[in-house]
Amino acid sequence: MKIQFELNGRLVQASPKPGTTLLEYLRHAEFHSVKHGCDHGECGACTVLLDNKSVNACLILMHAVEGRKIETLESFSTHEDLHPLQKDFLHEGAAQCGFCTPGMILSLEALDREGCEIKEVDVRDALNGNLCRCTGYVKPVKAALVTLQKSSSTRGDS
Repeated sequence: MKIQFELNGRLVQASPKPGTTLLEYLRHAEFHSVKHGCDHGECGACTVLLDNKSVNACLILMHAVEGRKIETLESFSTHEDLHPLQKDFLHEGAAQCGFCTPGMILSLEALDREGCEIKEVDVRDALNGNLCRCTGYVKPVKAALVTLQKSSSTRGDS
């Protein structure tokens, strides 16, 4: 089966074996921000954006990405120029071991792209499904509110 999709702004053609998940494809293609966690869609370690919505890549079969847009954290920044969410995560000390951080950032970016006023309950809801054993979510929520409320105010949502 041949499929075509957009991955981090580039058109990709692939011929995955039947049953290959998006997680398996991305890890094989060396997208290291997409982590292998639970394989059941419960931990959020494999979160990617699919057409601007956060999804668990372990639950998406490759044939389902035909003609769609996929983004991983690799498309968001370079080491020299971090995404605003990454900057505020660093500033607030929200990333500890870092395993869950890419999934959190992508889930929060999906929330921001909805274009509405951001409240703490929205941030907590967006992070639901991104399991973290280190942070207790206090600092990630604080960092997200700093970034997303700035973004919301520049759009004129507040």
